[in-house]
Amino acid sequence: MEAENKSGFLATLSKITQSESFAGVLLLCCAVLAMIVANSPLGEAYAALWKTQFGFSVNGSFIGMSLEHWINDVLMAFFFLVVGLEIKREVLFGELAGFKRAALPIIAALGGMIGPGLIYFALNGGTASEHGFGIPMATDIAFALGVLATLGKRVSVSVKVFLVSLAVADDLGAIIVIALFYSSGISFEWLAISAGIVVLLLVLNRLGVKALTPYMILGVFLWIAVHSCGVHATIAAVMLAFTIPVAPKIDTMSFMDRVVKIVDKFREAEKEKDGILLQNEQVHALAEIGSQKNAVQNPLLRLEHALAPYSSFVIMPIFAFANAGVTIGSNIDFNVDHVFLGIFLGLVVGKPIGIFLFTFLAEKLGIAARPNGVTWVEIFGAGALGGIGFTMSMFVTNLAFSGEHALIATDVAKISILIASLTAGILGSIFFLVRDKITHHQ
Repeated sequence: MEAENKSGFLATLSKITQSESFAGVLLLCCAVLAMIVANSPLGEAYAALWKTQFGFSVNGSFIGMSLEHWINDVLMAFFFLVVGLEIKREVLFGELAGFKRAALPIIAALGGMIGPGLIYFALNGGTASEHGFGIPMATDIAFALGVLATLGKRVSVSVKVFLVSLAVADDLGAIIVIALFYSSGISFEWLAISAGIVVLLLVLNRLGVKALTPYMILGVFLWIAVHSCGVHATIAAVMLAFTIPVAPKIDTMSFMDRVVKIVDKFREAEKEKDGILLQNEQVHALAEIGSQKNAVQNPLLRLEHALAPYSSFVIMPIFAFANAGVTIGSNIDFNVDHVFLGIFLGLVVGKPIGIFLFTFLAEKLGIAARPNGVTWVEIFGAGALGGIGFTMSMFVTNLAFSGEHALIATDVAKISILIASLTAGILGSIFFLVRDKITHHQ
């Protein structure tokens, strides 16, 4: 009985930790912990930790980066690789497949980026902080799904699918914004090398190479080239993701035929087995089944499933802990330009209005139509939850500011993101709770 209870507990724990909602909760906990540590007696050690240099020396020349850059440039490249794989999957087979299905979430995401961007720029245009317009554009899907999970059946499946699709399209938009507006000092030599590596990746794909190792090796060189050319290195991960093949080595029917033959061999060898040890033929058969299992899997899905847990439960929490720790002291100036208002109003007001307005216009102009059963009230509520921006917003913050006021503006921006995301989550939840009560009373 005790063993059964333990097994049930472990199964439940495994189910919880594998959910997107748990990823959001973990992300929030790491962000809160970072704020606590940064404002505790350990604050100085916390700040110094991320500036620690890691690398090696070659002929007296140091090759490496600070821990902060290892996290933001290298670890986050894996996060962006997963994002790129998700986008490719959704575009080919998911909610973004085909113009009719993709039109609404893409247009909604566009509105959810333009609205916040315009609000921020209207408040900060012409100031040293104007380059931060990309900060309130992003939606954090892990946090948003965490909130949706707490709302349960009060939110329909159609609304959840709409919000997830919107967030995926939003991620693509954020990647484009980073590539276009947050790159500097372009080196055309390295850019040409980057383009050459992408061509090689596409040739591998075209030749039908399904093994992931060649792609990952070229991906490392692509990261180095993109990092050297002036475009943010994480864009390399997205380009790599788009070249990963989808089709498996063998189709499912061939897989089943081959496995049946292997199992028959295994069964024949069983007749000659003496004791509990497997025959050599059986060991080889098991290895062959494993090989066939890899051959029938889609390379894109195989890589996505392998990396996704690390992205959600290791990389993003580390990123949150490294970047959310802002020391709230006398040096924090919330009046630095209008950074706080630009981000807060952008996420809390600009997101829902932009998403709703663009969705409304798309339907009225006949460009796209709402999913069956989704009301305009629910579209606005989803837009409110779209104002939860954390991971990508924090990432853009690290790229947005420069000059003497960069440190202060960055701290204010990070605090603004946390406050705005919390506000958007609460308002979105209240919105759906109230709508649910009104619906039940009618």
